[in-house]
Amino acid sequence: MKIGRRKREEAEVESSSLNDIMFFLLLFFLIASTLANPNVIKVMLPQAKTTSTVSPKSIPLTVRRDPVNPDALQVFIEQQEVTYEELESKLKALRDQYQDPNSKDAGLVVVLRADAKAYVQDLVDVMQVGANLGIKMVLATEKNEK
Repeated sequence: MKIGRRKREEAEVESSSLNDIMFFLLLFFLIASTLANPNVIKVMLPQAKTTSTVSPKSIPLTVRRDPVNPDALQVFIEQQEVTYEELESKLKALRDQYQDPNSKDAGLVVVLRADAKAYVQDLVDVMQVGANLGIKMVLATEKNEK
């Protein structure tokens, strides 16, 4: 009696779906890279011996509730306290002082530092004054350490 050997099946890796996966990955990265900087046009900039950068002046504006009288609002421009009624005229004077006549953009950026216990309406009122004057305002926060 002749006992024959069984044919051994060799292991194969199916790679037919690998082409589809690679195509989708390539398509995803092409679309993602296009959306990352859609308005960037690469140009060779001319060279100069001296350069100057124009950076806007940033002024800190602090808003908090008065510790003695919680119903009263305190507003500080840099270190100087101003009343809410004087705020518009002070910001207008600062805007005009740092305004570049050649540019329509304001040369002034107000960094709004608000106490965590200040009311949201107080912040909105102060930001509305800046918006009416065309001043860019940025809200400063602290990083949460957790």
